Amino acid sequence: MTKTTGTAGDPPYLRIVAVIRRRIADGELAPGDRVPSTRQIAAEWGVALATATKALTTLRLEGLVEARPRVGTVVAGAVPAAPPRRRPSPAPDPEQELSLDRIVRTAIEIADAEGLSALSMRGVAARLGVAAMSTYRYVPSKEDLVLHMADAAFGEESYPADAPENWRTRIELGARTLWSLYRKHPWLAQLGSLTRPLLVPNLIVHGEWVLGALDGHGLDPTTLFDIHVLLYSHVQGLAMHLEMEAHAEAATGQSEDQWMDSRAPALQELVESGRFPAFTKVVGAFEEGYDLRLDALFEFGLKALLDGLTSLVEGQEAVA
Repeated sequence: MTKTTGTAGDPPYLRIVAVIRRRIADGELAPGDRVPSTRQIAAEWGVALATATKALTTLRLEGLVEARPRVGTVVAGAVPAAPPRRRPSPAPDPEQELSLDRIVRTAIEIADAEGLSALSMRGVAARLGVAAMSTYRYVPSKEDLVLHMADAAFGEESYPADAPENWRTRIELGARTLWSLYRKHPWLAQLGSLTRPLLVPNLIVHGEWVLGALDGHGLDPTTLFDIHVLLYSHVQGLAMHLEMEAHAEAATGQSEDQWMDSRAPALQELVESGRFPAFTKVVGAFEEGYDLRLDALFEFGLKALLDGLTSLVEGQEAVA
């Protein structure tokens, strides 16, 4: 556990700030380097997550660090001179400016930068600079907060009033819109499953768009809804890997390419075993290895699904 430095009477978060500030000033942490996450700070200094969040918030306000989605908190590009050691001047009371919208937006910022597992009610309060229990006046629990976050995130994109007449064009727009939201907020893919769906209004907006595209083509209600679920599962299913990779990189400190390089001996052993001829043939045919591109895979899968559904949708329309 790291021993904090600084003025003995300073609260723990200011002593943590002093240590990280010194690491930046000494060049130990360079611009673009990741600084410890809230969980790492909590473990290293033996403090609560809220205290760790308050320390990072203070460093952000000083311009020393910045949050980058799916990367975490990094040293800012241009590091300003360390401020003099003095107590901060009184600022407007954040309690008076608190609102549900500010709480939700702040929570989204935390989840975007550090993942949903780093989110806590106390951490949100610390980021906002308010008392730990203040957020509970607006939202009763973390579970309720996450629902508000999801509804706000899914509501960031909308659809044109004049919908395309072609069903396929309309579904392509809906799927790509939803994919862009998962790309922006990967934690969304963790919420809800096909068997226990997430019931928030702004997600239903996207479902309404797809169902409207399929309606009127002679499909029975079960088939129509099955197609909707299948299309949604394609988007969400791929999006889950965005968040899984972010978690894995944070846990191992290795990028996707670095992890694959470290597994090269295991892959080579499988190829040389002689047990998997088709696998060996395909893998051996890659000149520079296989590049898993989720965006391209999303488009490839969407086209395959819609190609396969065309005869069903348009065939039923002809029968009707």
